[in-house]
Order: sequence, then C-alpha cells, then structure tokens
Amino acid sequence: MRATKTKTHQTANLADEMRALGQAARAAARKMASATGAQKNAALRHAGEELLKQRGRIEKANAEDLKRGKAKGLSGPMLDRLRLDEKALKRLAEGLDQVTALPDPVGKEISRVVRPNGLLLLRVRVPIGTILIVYESRPNVTIEAGALCLKSGNACILRGGSEASASNAALVEVLRKGLDRAGLPEDAVSTPQTTDRAAISELLKLDALIDLVIPRGGESLIRAVAEQSRIPVIKHYKGVCHVYVHKDADPELAQKIVVNSKLQRVSVCNAAETLLVHRDLAQTLFPALAKALLEGGCELRAEPKAKAALEAAGIKQAKKADDDAFFSEYLDKIISVKLVGSLEEATDHIERYGSRHTEAIVTRDAAAGRRFQELVDSASVFVNASTRLADGFEFGLGAEIGISTDKLHARGPMGLEELTTYKWLGDGSGQLRG
Repeated sequence: MRATKTKTHQTANLADEMRALGQAARAAARKMASATGAQKNAALRHAGEELLKQRGRIEKANAEDLKRGKAKGLSGPMLDRLRLDEKALKRLAEGLDQVTALPDPVGKEISRVVRPNGLLLLRVRVPIGTILIVYESRPNVTIEAGALCLKSGNACILRGGSEASASNAALVEVLRKGLDRAGLPEDAVSTPQTTDRAAISELLKLDALIDLVIPRGGESLIRAVAEQSRIPVIKHYKGVCHVYVHKDADPELAQKIVVNSKLQRVSVCNAAETLLVHRDLAQTLFPALAKALLEGGCELRAEPKAKAALEAAGIKQAKKADDDAFFSEYLDKIISVKLVGSLEEATDHIERYGSRHTEAIVTRDAAAGRRFQELVDSASVFVNASTRLADGFEFGLGAEIGISTDKLHARGPMGLEELTTYKWLGDGSGQLRG
C-alpha cells in the first residue's frame, strides 16, 4: 500500500513539474511572438558565441554520454548519432549562422485583398506558439530545433533521449544564455530536468499549453508519441527511401548516386534502403552497382530474380530478401535490391513499400524523370540526385526541425516557414454585416 502511495505522489509531482514547464514556455511564447528580428538574430549570434565559449564543457558532457552509451551496448550507428566531435560542433555553429542570415518569416504578408465593402484583409505569418520536440540520440537536434523555433518566434520544450542527457543539457544552456544576453526570455528554450520517460506522457496531455508536437527518432518513438498525444503531431514514422535505376541511366552517374544515397551516412532517415534496377540492366550495370556497394561494406538482400542475376555474374554474397525486407528501414550497411520491368512497376513498388519520404530516379530520359516525379507520392522526389540531399541544410533552410511525411501542415524538410501559421488581419472603416 505504501508503494502505491509513493508512486501516486511521484506521478503527481511529475505532472505538476511538467505543467509548470509548459506554463513557463507558454508565457515565453507570448513574448517571443512580438520579438523583433534584430532581437532574435542577436540571441542566435550570442548562442553561437556561447557554443564556442563552452566547447570544453560540451565535449566533456558528450564524452560522458558516449561512455554511458557504450556501457549500455548502443550500436555503432546510434553512437554515431550521439557523437559531438569538432566537425559536428563546427556544423552546428554554421547552422546557427545560416539561421541568423535567413529572412524572418514572422509578419510576412501572404495575401492582401480589399472586399467590395472596403474591408482590407491581410493574411500574415505568425508563430505557432509553444512546440514540444521529442527526439532520440542526436544532440545536434537541440541546437538546430532550438534555433529554428527561436528565429520563428516560438517557444520550445526540447525532450531528448536519456542517452544524450548531459550533451542536451549543455546545449540547452547555450541557447538560454543567448536568449538572456539578447533580452529575451530564457524559457523560450527549455528541457525537463528529469530523464523519466513518464515526463513525455505528462507533456503530451498539455493541449492547453502546447500547440504542436514534433517527434524525431525511430518508428516506435514516433508511434508512441502520436498514440498518446492530445496535441497535433507532425511526424514521419520511418525513411524507406528508394533509388530507381532506369534503363536509360548513365552508368557512371548511377553508381555515384547509388553509393552516395546508401553509404554516405547509413544511420539517417534519408539514406536509401532499397535499390530498384530495370531488368534490361541485369547483366550489365546491375552487377557493377552490386560490386560497388559490396566494396563499401554493404550487405545485399535480393529478391529471387535479382539474386539469380547476381549469381550469374559471379556475385555470390547477396542474401535472400525475406518478406519484410522491402518494408525495412535498416539504418545500417544493408540494402534491399530488386529488378523491375518498367518505371510503372518501380513506382508501384514504392507506393506499396515506401514511407513517402524520399525517392530518386537515375535516367538520361527527361520524360521518364518527369513521369517518375508525377507518379511517386513522397515528400521529396529527385531526378539524378542522391536521396541524401533531402535535408534542411542542403535545401538552404539553415537547419531543419525534422522531415515530415505528413501532408498537413508541412511536408518534407521543415524550416522556418513550416514553424509558422497565419492569421487574418482586417482593417475596416465601420463595415457591418447586413
């Protein structure tokens, strides 16, 4: 009986703590909505200075997280996501600079119309308000998401995974110092002071205080957030991205795009997980592509026709694809491969097995490229380019808050504009409704 009471007391305390966190963020959001572009840019510049000033502290915190992660047996790709080395910190600083340089979306006029009765109606961009971001082992999200929310006039609550708790706390402090130095409320960027997973459940109940939830991480995390949340959620469950090598593909370009899409960085959602190749290339380009992937240390999981074609070419390493292979987001040096008979068969496959994230076609036939883009219903569809380019930094957004595979209210890499909504402003001179 005593244990039950203690648990209830602890749960009540946690609920109160999360409500207080939400209330503080809500109050900060009201002030951020009227912050000037100059104030927000100053906060970002100061945050960049703090990032360099506190580099030693950040690296020490990250080393603690990595040590703890290794002890827990985190996989190589997970540790790669967690690591904040000199290159990663430099990229974060560059991201802050890019976001600072971007135009402020708040107050931007979307439309203007004067009604027959003389009423002027403006539609302008405004911040969404308070945004909860739930993510796993990538501490870089702390800076990227916080910077974008700050620049777009929002307040954010950042809830990273326990495996990056020390790194995230250090980076949140960087952003809060930047806000304070610019005369803006520190609570515009905050994080729970507990690693208790129940904190997320409590935050997801605060629909009167939090306007939007953005989960970033594995499919299980995103589904859990979407199922529990009383607040609207922007999500993508996984990134099952495809590269289709058309029968008229340039061989050299195809190899470069396939290898880059799969192996440039395997632990991210825009890495290719499936290679589709036209069957006319089964005895020529297909074996060359397979060899290039194998040389990069990639495991091939092939459907029967593809496996037979590779074996006929003397490539015996390919494993048989099981029933779940083409639904799989490996996030590792593994790729599913299949031969298809037409562009339509390729797009039908993507429709059935894909996650509406990012797809690419390699072809010299411009009409085929346009047809592929028309038929594929994904957030990003490329012709003759790597799937790895589906990224906010690469799209010129400065950084991204995430990649949405939803259709409402944002789709694909989400930058500043996707962190705003709009409101109508009406200027009248006594107009009434008859």
